[in-house]
Amino acid sequence: MPQTAVADSGTGLTLKELARRNGLHSAAALPSLPAYLREIWSYRHFITAYSNAKITSSLGQTRLGMLWQVLTPMFNAAVYYVIFGLLLNTSRDVSNFIPYLCIGVFLFGFTQTATLSGISSITGGLGLIRALHFPRAALPISVVLIELRNMVASMSVLIVIVLVTGEPVTPEWLLVVPILLVQATFNLGLAMLGARLGSKLIDIRQIVPFFMRVWMYGSAVLYTPARFAKMFEHHPTLLAIVESNPLLIYIELMRHALMENVKLVDPVWVLWLKAVAWAVIVFSVGFVYFWRGEKGYGRG
Repeated sequence: MPQTAVADSGTGLTLKELARRNGLHSAAALPSLPAYLREIWSYRHFITAYSNAKITSSLGQTRLGMLWQVLTPMFNAAVYYVIFGLLLNTSRDVSNFIPYLCIGVFLFGFTQTATLSGISSITGGLGLIRALHFPRAALPISVVLIELRNMVASMSVLIVIVLVTGEPVTPEWLLVVPILLVQATFNLGLAMLGARLGSKLIDIRQIVPFFMRVWMYGSAVLYTPARFAKMFEHHPTLLAIVESNPLLIYIELMRHALMENVKLVDPVWVLWLKAVAWAVIVFSVGFVYFWRGEKGYGRG
């Protein structure tokens, strides 16, 4: 006879009924989605402390520390400027190419590093998972918080570049914060998707960088989206798909916020609708997908 069907001699209740009466539940049971959200919120201080500890640890591994969070995208931008701006002359399409390029490189790097870090967040935290009880979503949330903090540091350098190259300060600069928050929400969805996939498919981290490289070329990081219009002028459906690329949208919004005279693929209000829609959809799908695998992380 199953254990749950055995009655307690004193009460006449089954063990299952006794457990329910005393607020007990199976440790292997998946919590409901609202309960999972409440649990994550209750661990918000743990998530913050863990993020700070990871940042401190990473800073101690190099002499320049957090400065590398700024130097890396700057070096990438410099390389791309030489190759695309000078050798391939993509700069002819933009009056102020340096900040245009830097905005694309910095914002794409934000999503790229958050995604790659999310993929390894579970496998890299197995010791913590097996030692402590906490909602496993804390790990991908932490890596996105780390990358958001790094991105804020990078934005300070990006703003200096924008000012030095002659762009004026305008009211649109106030949109920088909401753009970063919407993109961070999108990144969190990707990180959670990647975290569950990475916990099961170890080799996926070797494949994703190739996908990210293709995604970069499709996001108008190194040139204007006008090239896509020429490429797909006889294929309007394909053009609409390319111009709905979420990273292209976030980059377009940031270029509009920090620069003047930037030609956009859509009106600003349409870009905002697409940006928020992508963030909500990807975060919702990523969160639910990660939650469904909550009890399997760290096993095996």
